[in-house]
Amino acid sequence: MAMQVGKLIVGADVAKAELVIHHDDRDEIIRLKNSKLEIRRWLKQQPLNTAIAVEATNVYHLDLVELAHSLGFEVYVIDGFQLSNYRKSVGGRVKTDPSDARLLSRFLKNEGEDLRPWSPPPAVYGKLQSLLRRRAALVTARTAMTQSWANESLLKAAFETFVKSIDRLDQLIQKKIKEVLRDAGL
Repeated sequence: MAMQVGKLIVGADVAKAELVIHHDDRDEIIRLKNSKLEIRRWLKQQPLNTAIAVEATNVYHLDLVELAHSLGFEVYVIDGFQLSNYRKSVGGRVKTDPSDARLLSRFLKNEGEDLRPWSPPPAVYGKLQSLLRRRAALVTARTAMTQSWANESLLKAAFETFVKSIDRLDQLIQKKIKEVLRDAGL
């Protein structure tokens, strides 16, 4: 089913440094820096009846998604696996930033009625996500260091003290996770 008539369709391929944007109505590709200032400037030039499709890309898409939503745009965050399958189904072979932006606008134009616009997750989600990411990084670092220092007998006592401090930090993070969950009623 196609997107409702009257909506302007935009597909945005997002990378760390740059956005590549496809305006479906005029088949135009533009590029802009992935910064809040540039994104806000571009969004303010767009009509409010613009619907924006963005592929979820690590955290690089968040500024665009959050700013667009806060300014009243309909934003659709598209799963990369879903978009990849769509590319295959329409015979897309080339994967470049402009072709991805075009594909995103095509996907929204053709499948938009079946998609749900993005809305911000509850505040607790961001807190939990941050704590869980930090804990994952801490556990990964602890494991790597423990393995690499396993045969270092000269600094064994100092390293054990260091590992204990990492363990205390891990326990603190776990405590904070439980507090956030409890405060959210979960």
